[in-house]
Amino acid sequence: MSLSYSAPTALEYFGSLVQSDEHFPLLEAATSLAQDEYPELDVQQVLGDVDQLLARLKRRLPADAAPLQRLRLLNQFFFHDLNFGGNVNDYYDPDNSYLNAVLRTRRGIPISLAVLWIELAQGLGLNARGVGFPGHFMLKVTLPKGQVVIDPFTGKSLSREELGERLEPYKRSNGLVGDFDVPLGLYLQPASPREIISRMLRNLKEVHSTQEDWQRAIAVQDRLITLLPDAWSEYRDRGLAHAEQGNTAEAVRDLETYLRHAEDALDLDAIAERVAALRRARY
Repeated sequence: MSLSYSAPTALEYFGSLVQSDEHFPLLEAATSLAQDEYPELDVQQVLGDVDQLLARLKRRLPADAAPLQRLRLLNQFFFHDLNFGGNVNDYYDPDNSYLNAVLRTRRGIPISLAVLWIELAQGLGLNARGVGFPGHFMLKVTLPKGQVVIDPFTGKSLSREELGERLEPYKRSNGLVGDFDVPLGLYLQPASPREIISRMLRNLKEVHSTQEDWQRAIAVQDRLITLLPDAWSEYRDRGLAHAEQGNTAEAVRDLETYLRHAEDALDLDAIAERVAALRRARY
């Protein structure tokens, strides 16, 4: 009796990576996001390329280098020698979220640059984490004499005053002023790997939805729901994308899932009407 095994799909592979928060391979999961756009992508090759960068970096590092010296060497290597930085000319190019493309072009958005930088920093033994700062992903390194916050778009270290200035528009638009103000430190909490991947996916979702590229938006939504199976609004958004794509059965299924679980949502009536319209159109 012969047994045949089929290779996992890109989505199944992603699902296997993001099952556990305890063993969550951030770099591998982030790299795998590109498989929807680059089906032949060798994820392990990308991980090997990053390992080679780390090996090059370690060869420059004195064995007794203090944490601050390691941080300075890393920033020199990443932002100056390799010239990684933000893609200011085409910020909304989906390639800015795909690590294989970012490694090739040395251009990305803050969160994709941050994932690569964090991998190198942790490889040097630095206590480095990503920070889900409003509107702009940041890096945070804890050193013996305090912490440093870095903008991965530019490599610049930011003072408390500069961070406060960046927060002002967000605070004003969300009513977080006066008695409702909260300390800066609350905005600098480290992001978990799952939160980082969800933010990367939502960036891609925004790009594809804005361009009305519903097929690609649905692929991103599939990953978001695999990553966050209880995020009911993602079922709604996938259902609406399916409706735009003409996939009526899939749209109804997702929207009804949303209606069953999102009990207090403000758009329940509108979504129920959309489901009814889809059913009428179908039958």
